[in-house]
Amino acid sequence: MSVTLTNEFGRIRLSEEALSAIAGYAARECYGIVGVAARSVPDGIAELLGLESIHRGVEIRVDDGEYVVINLFVIVEYGVNILQVARNVMEQVRHRLEQLSGLTVAQVNVHVQGVRVAESDRRRSHESYSRRA
Repeated sequence: MSVTLTNEFGRIRLSEEALSAIAGYAARECYGIVGVAARSVPDGIAELLGLESIHRGVEIRVDDGEYVVINLFVIVEYGVNILQVARNVMEQVRHRLEQLSGLTVAQVNVHVQGVRVAESDRRRSHESYSRRA
């Protein structure tokens, strides 16, 4: 699927993968987001995607050739306010996609696929547990 925009100079064709990458990169910039996850979660384990495959964690649907609906699958950092992080992601992704593509974003849906504990928190927790034992 691709979106074709027409202006006085000609046509611009944006692929679903390009739009998905923009949304995924915008989400990764948000505080509290560890990364973008694969859309499906086999066995309840969310797969964190690398930059080269970030588009696999985003679903794009275009209605009437100009209204974009985005489903974004993310992993958040343990201890953050998930509701606030999701709101920030929605705003950031909408702003970035509209700014870069000229399309109108009708909806951004954030699906939290997992929560990850930061390595420093793991070490602190392990150290405090070891001292108690």
